[in-house]
Amino acid sequence: MRKIRQPFAGLCVIFLMSIVLLACGNSEKQSGGNAADAAATPSGSNAAVNAAPSSGTTGNAAADTASGMRAYTDYKGHSMEIPVQPKRVIFSGETYGDLLALGVQAVGYPLSMGEGQVYEDKLQGVEDVGFPINLEKTLELQPDLIIYAGTDEADFEALSKIAPTIIFNTFAPLKERMLELGGILGKTKEAEAWLTRYKTSERAMWEQLQSAGMKPGETASVFTYYPGDRLFVMAATGLSQVLYGENGFKPAPAIQKLLDADPDLGFQEISMEVIGEYAGDRIFILTPVADEAKQSTDKLMQSKVWQSLPAVKNGQVYTQDIMKTSSDATTREWLLGEIPRLLNK
Repeated sequence: MRKIRQPFAGLCVIFLMSIVLLACGNSEKQSGGNAADAAATPSGSNAAVNAAPSSGTTGNAAADTASGMRAYTDYKGHSMEIPVQPKRVIFSGETYGDLLALGVQAVGYPLSMGEGQVYEDKLQGVEDVGFPINLEKTLELQPDLIIYAGTDEADFEALSKIAPTIIFNTFAPLKERMLELGGILGKTKEAEAWLTRYKTSERAMWEQLQSAGMKPGETASVFTYYPGDRLFVMAATGLSQVLYGENGFKPAPAIQKLLDADPDLGFQEISMEVIGEYAGDRIFILTPVADEAKQSTDKLMQSKVWQSLPAVKNGQVYTQDIMKTSSDATTREWLLGEIPRLLNK
């Protein structure tokens, strides 16, 4: 059985294996031949933001505000000066919906990452910086801050020559990620307010489901296929992050064992023959993007192994588009309304 630590983004044709692709594509992405011209002109700036120190901020706040720059150290240990009020942000990573939840629109983003996402229709006016990120297009947009999910040092050095560049952990837990991003963008109060609203809505959702018949201690599992007839069980990523939240479903025992060994495990590849060991009282199937993976899913659901699962026999199997189950804040908020719809369908 093969263990994979990379979170949910790695399972979509566009997102899947993004960190690996960033590393592998580093030598191929010069010199801007894959730049895509957007149909719309960017707004040129985000809404003005108030200075608020993030967890990575150091130095004298008053002096930093007066200079328009402040010290920051990202989670990889890079120290730099970043704008107190960033106005032209480029974001390259899996959780663009985090920015939208804070009321921020970037001037540049890899638009392929937004295809099929719940926030796809909110990307008008954002320029495509490509994936892997195109340096020529990035320079053209004249950013004053780049927020980048990749960890390759060569990428960081190249981007840092264009503008202050933060290596940002888009796979951090939602609360940690939102507070850090809020600090970077001067949106700390907005981040705190969003988290409070989300917590309230999440609690209300579980109370609604419990009153509708959800039993204490019920378990759930999330499965999806990837091309190559590869079956994965979700651990601490995407939809499962919501399902296994406070007052929610419990992971099936085999999944809990994986999480006990590694709380940050995104997903685990398994064989179809052992799916029964990971199947919970309720099963969620994420519909893949690739046709080959869809065929594997159909084959699984027609198998005797699948038909023998208690959740299948009890009619407690639910399907959802994998692209609609990302880990970003906007999608997480959307899922609070979608999960009850799925269960009551």
